[in-house]
Amino acid sequence: MNRRNFLSLSALTATGFTACSKSSTAPANAPVRFGHFPNITHVQGLVAHALSRQGKGWYEERLGVPVEWYVFNAGPEAMQSIFGQALDVTYIGPSPVLNGYARSKGKEVRVLAGAANGGSALVVRKDSGIKTAADFKGKKIASPEVGNTQDVQLRAWLADQGIKVTLTGGEATIMPTKNPDLLGLFQQGALDAAWTAEPWVTRLELDTGATVFLDDKKTNVALLAAGVTFLNERPELAKKLAAAHRELTDWINAHPAEARALIKSELKALTKSEPPDAVLDKALARVTLTNDISRPSLEQMVQSAQKANFLQDIPALDQLLVNP
Repeated sequence: MNRRNFLSLSALTATGFTACSKSSTAPANAPVRFGHFPNITHVQGLVAHALSRQGKGWYEERLGVPVEWYVFNAGPEAMQSIFGQALDVTYIGPSPVLNGYARSKGKEVRVLAGAANGGSALVVRKDSGIKTAADFKGKKIASPEVGNTQDVQLRAWLADQGIKVTLTGGEATIMPTKNPDLLGLFQQGALDAAWTAEPWVTRLELDTGATVFLDDKKTNVALLAAGVTFLNERPELAKKLAAAHRELTDWINAHPAEARALIKSELKALTKSEPPDAVLDKALARVTLTNDISRPSLEQMVQSAQKANFLQDIPALDQLLVNP
């Protein structure tokens, strides 16, 4: 694996994004292929997907075309789908977006809006013996996927504590682990800690007695990102989509009870298990929905990726952020 580009992506095209329209190669009624994760940090995706299931599609009504939903465990997998042109737009964390932007020399991905801040944490298992940062030496720590936002934050944080890690070992072992598997591994004592996102933070607390060691409340943890091909081929639809997302964020903030019911039903549909009310309430309280893109948060993520030796060169962020 190339340490400068920590996500192995499909072959890249040389397409560049321009604000002007051009002849679309996609049929006018072609569906929008939309991604999100089964995480509380992707509230807008959960709500919109639930409404689609009910035949009341939020995006469908505002775009006038069908929406096909795709669910991913973490960002690198979603970004590969963007690069392979199998996905048009997705809710996603900043680290995979920045890596994709760097990998394509600024040509393949754009951020349309913010989505959520906070909602992730470094959690330690009960009886792990971890009391201070130095105690992470020799421990097994989970992250959702190599190169995703929590993985990069974890590696950078460990570096700040003077704990050296590599892709396969070091003074602590980072184990890529799907979020739903965390509960069993914590209960078995197979993991000592995990940096993960809600609702898994709260699930680990309430179901296994784990404690939060570091609570990340500031990171722009979820963004709305799109492939440049989609933006080039369907610019007017992209404008409608960005506007619909902002409207959805505002609606969720104004109708918390209705949104909560939709989130609960969608998580049950995706995970085959209805989240307990105590988990849902605590997890939602840790997440702040926002349409704003935090430039300082993105710049901090660049620094974290560089600190973890995952990223060196990246174009200026100016063209990454668009308002279609």
